[in-house]
Formats: sequence, structure tokens, C-alpha cells
Amino acid sequence: MSADLDLLKEVVREAGQRALAMRRQGLNIQQKPGGSPVTDADLAIDAFLKEQLLAARPDYGWLSEETPDTPDRLTKSRLFLSDPIDGTSAFMKDKPWWSICSAVIEDGRPIAGVVYAPTLDEFYEAAAGQGARLNGAPVTVSDRATIEGASMLAYERLFTDRDWPQPWPQMQIVNCNSLALRMSLVGSGAFDATLSAVLKHDWDLAAGDLIIHEAGGLATDHLGRTFLYNRPIPQQRSLVCAGPALHSLLLERLAHIED
Repeated sequence: MSADLDLLKEVVREAGQRALAMRRQGLNIQQKPGGSPVTDADLAIDAFLKEQLLAARPDYGWLSEETPDTPDRLTKSRLFLSDPIDGTSAFMKDKPWWSICSAVIEDGRPIAGVVYAPTLDEFYEAAAGQGARLNGAPVTVSDRATIEGASMLAYERLFTDRDWPQPWPQMQIVNCNSLALRMSLVGSGAFDATLSAVLKHDWDLAAGDLIIHEAGGLATDHLGRTFLYNRPIPQQRSLVCAGPALHSLLLERLAHIED
């Protein structure tokens, strides 16, 4: 695990600097078939991560947002799971809320992971059983045990556009485009929780999932189920991410949502 973490740190740091350089030079922006934007930097960083990581670990599988998925990954005991630029919209607008994230998956769970936010100069890392760190310093989740007054990373419409059985209490709600960065910010204790009630892809979650758990928190779907990765369909139903006490309260609020 330590060797894999060291590899991720080296490669993802370099990828971050390359992304910054491409951003300064100007981006070529296209549309994916579903309508979401993709830049030449997304594709270049994806290719760089794949080449560098698989060159060092040729027996590992590969899954990322910008590489076409193939079933051979399901036969691998270990897998690299990456998002070359998580938060492309922020990246395109030269906003800081984007990251590069990568994790090593073994038996369905992350054992090493990093999330790098180059514009913020924040580098999050974790290995299973070894704790989580931000720029080399250990981090832990907040100990908040009430929803009222919590600092929440989420889209505000989540709390207003649904017919909730009871209204949500007053919270500090902040949006951040990168889901991996959201989870890492919760892991560092900078925010109390992050929520999403819609489908999420594995590459958005895996690295942040490990960081949260190693920082003493929990990341599950809205029914409290632990995420399993490297399945045929690499998606998760929802996200509830917080310290243990607040996580339990949030699950109660979300229990009525259909699976």
C-alpha cells in the first residue's frame, strides 16, 4: 500500500502541474455525447495518468472518466480508478474547485488514494490503516453532532427542490464542483458533511472515500451501504459523507428517498 501511495503521489503531482500549464495556455473545449464539457487537458491528463501508472504496475486494471471502459478490468485483483480533472466546469472557468484524483482498488475497496487540488495547493492522501493527510499533516473529520449549523458542501437545490417530510434546519451550504475535493474537505474537518442524492461514478468517489474513512468519518449511500468498486456498472446510488454522529442523523433525513 505504501508503495502504491508513493506512486500515486508522484504521478498525480506531476499531472496537476501539467493541468495548470495547459490551463494557462488556453483550452480546447468540446462536448461529450451527453452534453457535458471535456477539454484537451482532461484527455491529456487522463492519457498521462494511464501511461505512467500502468507502466509502473502493468498487472493492474484501469478505469477512468475519459477512457472507454473494458471488461478486462473485472479480472484484475488491483485497479487504478482515476478522474483526470474532477470539476471540469470550474477548471474551464479558472476557478479553484477542481481536483485530480486517483485510487488503487483491491477486492472492491480503495487501499491507497490521493486528491490534488493544484490551484488551492492542497494535496490529500491516505492508505488503508495509515490515516489521512493534507499536505503531509494528519487530518480528522469534525465532531459535529447536529445538522443545524453544519457546514455542508452540496447544491442548495437538494434541500429546496424535494418534498422533504420535514424542513432542513439552517446550515452553511457551499457548492464545490469536484466531488472528490468535497469529500477531502470533509475529511480534513474544514466542512462537516457533503451530500448528493443522484447517481455518482466510481472515479468521483474512490479516493475521497478512503480519505474520509482514514480521517475517522463515513462515506456511504443514503441507505448506509458501503461503496464497492470495480463492479460491471461503476456507479453508486448517492453519497452521504460526514463524521459518525452527523452521518447517522443525515441518514435518518434521507431514509425516505427511493433506492
